[in-house]
Amino acid sequence: MLHPPAQRLHGFGTTIFAEMTALAQRTGAINLGQGFPDVDGPNEIVEAAARALRAGPNQYTPARGMPELRRAIAEHQRRFYGIDVDPDRQVQVTVGATEAIAAAIIGLCDPGDAVVTFEPYYDSYAACIAIAGGVRRPVTLRPPDFALDVEALRAAASGGAEGTAPSGVPGGGSPARILLLNSPHNPTGKVFSRAELEQIAAVCREHQLIAICDEVYEHLAFDGEHVPLATLPGMAERTLTISSAGKTFALTGWKVGWATGPADLVDAVAAAKQFLTFSGHGPLQLAVAEALALPDGYYQRAADDLAGKRDRLCAGLEAAGLEVLRPAGTYFATADIRSIGERDGRAFCRELPERAGVVGVPTVVFYDDEEVGLPLVRFAFCKRDEVIDEAAARLARWHS
Repeated sequence: MLHPPAQRLHGFGTTIFAEMTALAQRTGAINLGQGFPDVDGPNEIVEAAARALRAGPNQYTPARGMPELRRAIAEHQRRFYGIDVDPDRQVQVTVGATEAIAAAIIGLCDPGDAVVTFEPYYDSYAACIAIAGGVRRPVTLRPPDFALDVEALRAAASGGAEGTAPSGVPGGGSPARILLLNSPHNPTGKVFSRAELEQIAAVCREHQLIAICDEVYEHLAFDGEHVPLATLPGMAERTLTISSAGKTFALTGWKVGWATGPADLVDAVAAAKQFLTFSGHGPLQLAVAEALALPDGYYQRAADDLAGKRDRLCAGLEAAGLEVLRPAGTYFATADIRSIGERDGRAFCRELPERAGVVGVPTVVFYDDEEVGLPLVRFAFCKRDEVIDEAAARLARWHS
């Protein structure tokens, strides 16, 4: 390559989501790979965005986000979790949760700092840690139940575990600075229990970790309760909570996210975010402010609808002979392909569109420990029922 990317981005090529979506488009396969709904969210919220676009102004928003949205986010945290945040000092609006994660890691992680994260992990986590010059220290969630290994977490936090770092930066030995937690968890669908979160909180307090919590699926927990880490004793002052409108309201293309927490942590996000996008999507921010005020019934119906889709897809995958690791939340179900005599998830997913007309994502790309993730494949169920049924039928015909 004549002009290779910076060494810290070595190994980060095109995301698996772009790769598999392109494969779906090329083959005409049903795309259960990338996690986006095939039906837009509430029409009244789309209409609110249209009104805001027409009314204007369509100029730069305040760097911290539109005041209406910051107030709505603060009210959402109070309404659902009893968390009080100052909308002017403790809320930062971002261009999606992915930017919030990037800005948080860039703003809080110095070169050589260790960031503990649970694997499998959303692929942007590894890239953001590398961009910041940090050391990725994964703690493995192992199938079939993806239970927390608290001793492995403690070792990663204390510096007793090696990590993955940019060239020339040592990978282990020093205590970690940051814990990056995603619950409900993509790609496994795990919802960390209160007991597990209490163990995680204890490690954070013991090792003085900053917790960055990706809670974009907060309203899509079907089995068990979503408990924000910030609500546990001693965690409010050390936890930055990230979420977005995309998953909750089935508006993933709007890319409106936010970070909330102690003013000093939010200030760090703001310091980095201002040099990434500065601001974005003013009219959409106003519409999201209205969406956050929707009645409780909306949130319950959205979760119930997706729970039904989960059950539908899991039944279809099982009918096709796959062992399904039933998710407790999110958009995704994981299958173990060893149940049908396969072993390599990468090869399976690259061949499946031609063989069966369905696209999934090889979960191994979200693991450092490839041996654990190799036979696992993630399928998205945030699709219309008829699409899920057709995908299941194709898989069953192929495997019969």
